[in-house]
Amino acid sequence: MQKKNFIVLFLLLITANTIFSQKDGYWDKARATTEEISVSARDRIIIKTQEFPEGTTEVVYRITLLDKNQQMAGSLVSVLKAIPDPTGISQGSAGAVFILSKISGDDTCKYAIFSSNDLAVKYKENGKTDDACLVQDTPVSKDAKRLSTEKSACMKSNSGNLWFGFESKNWIMNQKIILEVVPWVDNKLSRGWTLENRKQIIDQCKTSNMAQKMTNSDDFCVCILDKIQSKYKFKEFQKLLAIERSKAFKDFGNNCFNETGASNVVYNGLRKQASDLAKQGLYGAAIAKLNTIINNNKATVLDYNSIGNSYILTKQYGKAIKFLKEGEKLDDSELLIKLNLAHAYLLNNNYSSAKVIYKEYQSQNVTDSLGWTEKVKLDFEAFKKKGIQNNDFERVLKLMEK
Repeated sequence: MQKKNFIVLFLLLITANTIFSQKDGYWDKARATTEEISVSARDRIIIKTQEFPEGTTEVVYRITLLDKNQQMAGSLVSVLKAIPDPTGISQGSAGAVFILSKISGDDTCKYAIFSSNDLAVKYKENGKTDDACLVQDTPVSKDAKRLSTEKSACMKSNSGNLWFGFESKNWIMNQKIILEVVPWVDNKLSRGWTLENRKQIIDQCKTSNMAQKMTNSDDFCVCILDKIQSKYKFKEFQKLLAIERSKAFKDFGNNCFNETGASNVVYNGLRKQASDLAKQGLYGAAIAKLNTIINNNKATVLDYNSIGNSYILTKQYGKAIKFLKEGEKLDDSELLIKLNLAHAYLLNNNYSSAKVIYKEYQSQNVTDSLGWTEKVKLDFEAFKKKGIQNNDFERVLKLMEK
């Protein structure tokens, strides 16, 4: 029983590994090359493949030499229908045997592959294969290989085509050669988003005003890149007007600002800066930081309390009342904002409105350990140190003693 369970687990692991290792792409049968070539005795000939589509990362080719009246048993395209992933071709000798032609003639040929037309033309003229990216120097009657951008020089340097050069080894009769080349297209790369193109978008994002407000903008910029890649092919994005590209960056940036948590980082940074500035007595600069948060609709009730306090300390009582009342709408139970509103009314010569608030909450705590009356006394002392005097300070304190 244990042995049976082990076998089942082993098979599941193999299946899972196969599924998750598959590449996301397709065999482009529409742009496959299928050429039937007649090579004269002791001659050389060049065949150019169809242009590979954008995103081609590998190709499979098959060469078959046929006798005079032979016909192909099945095309390479039909064979590849059974192989949904090019890595399956290279998994042992079985894959290579599978894509080989079932038949071939007695004739043989040498061949070489070139990555440019100029190199191929030179080969046709002199037969030298020094500049070839792949050489089959031993005459064969059939052959099949997979070329990938990861391992093959032919794919790393190719300009969208390959050139196959054949040299007949038949000294008397013409040869009949079938060349088939099928490209594998990576779905993501087919949209034109190469490593260099993606880096270009990231670099542009990094220099944006929004990104420069962040200590680490990596997640934010990757988010924008993902959204641009999903909506546009690279060439489509490049064809947009400058104003359209700018709007796309702005719209995607606004979405990513919230999605990646970058907004929390930025606004918490602004809060800390405002707090530090206020501690240094730079209330105007602190107000500017807090206004940025408020104008972007990201303010909490404590942000309104902080800006209200800074307006009080700069003797801008009317503005203090305005912002404190806005904060009150967010949380009517926050006593810190109630207290600052009472201070603003008092300092703005509205004792009657201030009196109502001072009296209403005098039995409560403004924090878990600080009573309302004690906080009033501390605030009045702080105001005096800042040069803010009012004849009604003592009047308020006596009011709360009753």
